[in-house]
Amino acid sequence: MVSAAHPSSIAGEVRPVAAESVVHLVRGHARTRPDAVAVRSGPEQVTYRQLWQRALAVAAALAEAGAGPGDRVALWADRTAGAVAGALGVMALGAAYVPIDPSHPGERTASVLAGAAPVALLHDGAAGGGTLPSLTVPVIDVRELPAPPGLPEPALPGADDIAYVVFTSGSTGTPKGVMVEHGSLVNYVSWCGDLVGGAGDGSPLFGSLGFDLAMTTLWVPLAQGRTVTTVAGIWDQETLFGERGEAPYSFVKMTPSHARFFEVLAQPPRYDRVTKLLMFGGEGLDPALISSLGSRLDGVRLVNHYGPTETTIGCCAYRFDRDSVPSTPTVPIGRPAWNTRAYVVDEQLRPVAPGAPGELVIAGRAVAAGYLGGAGAGKFLDEGELGGPAGGRAYRTGDTVELLAEGALLYLGRGDDQLKVNGYRVELGELRHHVLSVPGVADAAFDIVRGPVDALELFVRLGGQGPRPDAQEFAALVRKTLAAALPSALVPNAVHLVDEIVVNANGKTDIGATRARTGR
Repeated sequence: MVSAAHPSSIAGEVRPVAAESVVHLVRGHARTRPDAVAVRSGPEQVTYRQLWQRALAVAAALAEAGAGPGDRVALWADRTAGAVAGALGVMALGAAYVPIDPSHPGERTASVLAGAAPVALLHDGAAGGGTLPSLTVPVIDVRELPAPPGLPEPALPGADDIAYVVFTSGSTGTPKGVMVEHGSLVNYVSWCGDLVGGAGDGSPLFGSLGFDLAMTTLWVPLAQGRTVTTVAGIWDQETLFGERGEAPYSFVKMTPSHARFFEVLAQPPRYDRVTKLLMFGGEGLDPALISSLGSRLDGVRLVNHYGPTETTIGCCAYRFDRDSVPSTPTVPIGRPAWNTRAYVVDEQLRPVAPGAPGELVIAGRAVAAGYLGGAGAGKFLDEGELGGPAGGRAYRTGDTVELLAEGALLYLGRGDDQLKVNGYRVELGELRHHVLSVPGVADAAFDIVRGPVDALELFVRLGGQGPRPDAQEFAALVRKTLAAALPSALVPNAVHLVDEIVVNANGKTDIGATRARTGR
């Protein structure tokens, strides 16, 4: 519904949700469908009864270690049944879990841990051969916890308690912790579950637990009482895309970059044999990509899913199929989630004319509780500043959109210093901070070359009057420095030395002109 007072706003349906938290929903499945498979991890199959028992064991161990409601617990694990039980157990205690990818470099992990200040750390073994962080807080291996039946249940969390804190790329060089409440998470999984529908066999979990893609494929199936199938990574093609016979996945979620990557495989996936619904998210979706998938999408419903981490995984969606791809430059991001409102505004937060571009501001239940420690002033607002209900939370996405005549939102691009690389959000300020720490670097600029796998490229201008270093050796130094501090998705594929970072008349970096100086 579009507001007459704010003609470039649109509201999602006002709908009640089934419970105060996802924890309540999983407990309910453990009671009513105890033998249904909750997590399939290789040969291991964990029923809902077993998952709930393991979660209670985690909660009991954390309580014995001194953790309690409102605390934060680091979860150093990825895509295992133990990791799922760990996250659920933390939330059952009323604490918030903080996912940490074991593959991230030590400096990045240390920065996240310093910001999160966890009271304990859970792990499921030295995942991927990584080394556990050195901490002074209790460290608990979820594999060693006995999970007998009859463990006492703690008082479960309420809608306003924090469910998890996930750290995103930070514009100042320090990752920012986004705090998401249980009420926002259960609103999201209820809305997204309605988009997905009730058929099929859950979803494959193949993204890092700290990535919004994984949040969808983890909590939506569990909220529905379906199965989460863990996938070691996108290289596990058989688990991800092997024909599923009578039980296709309820949905598969991926970024457009994933889909482009899979298209260059010797045998591109037959989505029509794998899943009932294909969900895209994390990047703008080109209609040409859908066309390229051709008949392999026959009978598959499609959803373009949109939302920054600060709007609880996703806050807008557009439903379509192979035969109804819109003629817009990108597939629209659609309408807001349940109990959520979207405003299209100018720089002064005033409504823009219908059909005109403006910044997207999201308000309502989808909006996270803010950043840990109060960072990011100006990004989170009172909805009253937009002409909506006073006292509610709103978030400035930094994305430029327009409201189409049909009542759907169309994504046009970014309005700030941020990029998406293979679905991962990259704050250029964080990259710039680390690049400028390399001795001799005076300025830097970035570009993305789109392809089956996106390539992030860095252009560096050197300072000082000394001799110019060897380009290859200097590029290796820069990449090594960044790899020690940042996730691999944020490390540039190529580093180019340039004499000048070209700036246009508007004071913006002209990356095309800068690239031309390299002759590339």
